[in-house]
Amino acid sequence: MTLKVGVIGTGMIGQDHVRRITQVLSGADIVAVSDANADVAREVAAGLKEATVHATGQQLIDDPNVDAVIVTSSGPTHEEYVVASIAAGKPVFCEKPLATTTEGCRNIMAAEVAHGSRLVQVGFMRRYDAAYRALKVTIDAGTVGAPLMYYSGHRNPSVPESYTKDMAIVDTAVHDFDVTRWLLGEEFAAIRVIAAKPNSHGGELLDPLLMILETDSGVLVNVETSVNIRYGYDIRGEVVGETGTAALADRGLVVLRSSHHVGGAVPADWRERFIDAYDVELQEWINAVVAGEGASGPSSWDGFAAQVVCDAGVDALHSGERVEIELGDKPALYA
Repeated sequence: MTLKVGVIGTGMIGQDHVRRITQVLSGADIVAVSDANADVAREVAAGLKEATVHATGQQLIDDPNVDAVIVTSSGPTHEEYVVASIAAGKPVFCEKPLATTTEGCRNIMAAEVAHGSRLVQVGFMRRYDAAYRALKVTIDAGTVGAPLMYYSGHRNPSVPESYTKDMAIVDTAVHDFDVTRWLLGEEFAAIRVIAAKPNSHGGELLDPLLMILETDSGVLVNVETSVNIRYGYDIRGEVVGETGTAALADRGLVVLRSSHHVGGAVPADWRERFIDAYDVELQEWINAVVAGEGASGPSSWDGFAAQVVCDAGVDALHSGERVEIELGDKPALYA
């Protein structure tokens, strides 16, 4: 069976997923596209062997030729399209955020619970990265004993002028929040956010930021965001356990010694660093949908939990106070 996929949102990430499904992965085809910019949607469709261009995302969801939906449109539209996909009984892969508000995330969970089975997967691609998966195996095996602390570093060479101080939490650190929850297998209980000495490259941004989180069991988690660090896109992760430590390895395949220097390559951006993870993520989603599982990766609960932590982080950033994180009861569907 070839899964017939419709893509809502044909901007940069949408186009990358279209390329991925049509040129790299197996088991799926793009049969429909839609975008707020109709010219862009038509341009993308022109490069496909046979794809319908729909004027709206709802029309794409209603298309009987579409088996499953990928939502890569702007964040504020995600709730509408994910809820509509659930109503149509179609599996939906939604890039983060699941919704831009906790209320929107709750609406999606309520719709999915009413449907009775999981249809939604959220695009937290770090869970599909080989290094992170190896780190999780190490943690789960107890190789370094019970985790006591976890450090997560998220460094960008630069960000556009439209990037705001809140985005360091809701757009950048959100990935660190999700992958840490997954690695440790527990939820966060509280967060503090501390701004360092201002970066001369950061303009009016508060950059870098240090976020100190506490998990339900008391593990301390430090998340560093440095979004104007210039030297490259560098992702760090290290767990400190009772009997040892385990960390993500550097990405370079070689260590170069030349002209009195020693060093290795640093990725230029997120696409280079996580290109393989995106491939694995979408292939596993396709496989799960074709197998009738609906969705098997990060759930609507994961999207909701990440949004709640982000909201608490923004509150902590502006107040300078420790903010408690309240998730409430997890629906049995996501147990």
